Amino acid sequence: MIRPRIRLFAIRSIVCVMVVAVLGACADLRYYAHVTHGEGALLLQRRSVRKVVADPATDPKLATRLQLSQQARQFASDRLDLPRNRSYTYYVQLHRPYVVWNVYATPRFSVEAVPQCFPIAGCVAYRGWFDEQKARAGADHLRAHGYDVYIGGVSAYSTLGWFSDPILSSMLRWDDDELVGTIFHELAHQKIYMKGDTAFNESYAMFVEEEGLRVWHRSRGEPVGDDHEQAMEDGFTSLVLDLRDRLKKLYVSGADEHEMAEGKQREIEDFRARYAKWRDQHWPNDHRYDKWVAQPINNATLLPFGLYDQWTPAFAVLFKQAGEQWPQFFKRVRELAKEPKAEREKSLRALLDVSKN
Repeated sequence: MIRPRIRLFAIRSIVCVMVVAVLGACADLRYYAHVTHGEGALLLQRRSVRKVVADPATDPKLATRLQLSQQARQFASDRLDLPRNRSYTYYVQLHRPYVVWNVYATPRFSVEAVPQCFPIAGCVAYRGWFDEQKARAGADHLRAHGYDVYIGGVSAYSTLGWFSDPILSSMLRWDDDELVGTIFHELAHQKIYMKGDTAFNESYAMFVEEEGLRVWHRSRGEPVGDDHEQAMEDGFTSLVLDLRDRLKKLYVSGADEHEMAEGKQREIEDFRARYAKWRDQHWPNDHRYDKWVAQPINNATLLPFGLYDQWTPAFAVLFKQAGEQWPQFFKRVRELAKEPKAEREKSLRALLDVSKN
């Protein structure tokens, strides 16, 4: 979760599952019925990880990965102060590459997500579908109404502790860090969740994942990280966020629609040129981002970067201020979550400023 595989290829999600009484009060009954059916199907397919590992018919490679998941699950509670419950002690074998497909949408001339609002999770920046074709149909509907749209496959999601979330086969497609980090990330959502603030929730969970992995590797006497990987990820993310900032300025410039449409395409092409120059100057033999850069890019394509990266350095500063003690850190995060959004973002911006000094 390459590190940007988290952001580009295995985006994490919050999926809301409503009880029937809540469904009756909601406008989009068919969508909620779809989500409820999808979650219910996963719950019915769950098998205890312990039993899967003990089963002689289980592939030895799968058994080894699942054993690692249980070590990480125990570590999360023992060392990272994350919830101690039955989440990630079950396994589900999916027969599809992703568990959910998230559909993101923005207005044609805005980098802000069209919010999707739910009774439990509040407003988030996407709508998740358990069926790829339904996700694509939902995306087509939004395009027909003039929105920029992006579909991202999801390897794991959190029900925020409402159910015991399982290990999914989609979580095993990447390396060990991806598996372990995903467990830390999703348990962080169970620990603290701020209704209606996706950037806060995902940046916080991303920090817990990344710092948790560092603690995990140190405890096992393993290398703590690849500076090359991190530097390249940070550099690419900065390029994408710079494009978002440029587009945002364009959209509030007062230009007419024709000028904005032309400016939008010009900014995207300029981004591709800046990327090629940056890659050739710093990473001439590494083309991992080429495919992403070459794909059609619109406002919605850029959304996951802002959601997962916007405040992560701020949480790193908060962790240091908490003496790198997880209970104190979570206490500080809860205090931030209680602030009105404007005050919370002011506090986070102040922490970002500290991170740059």
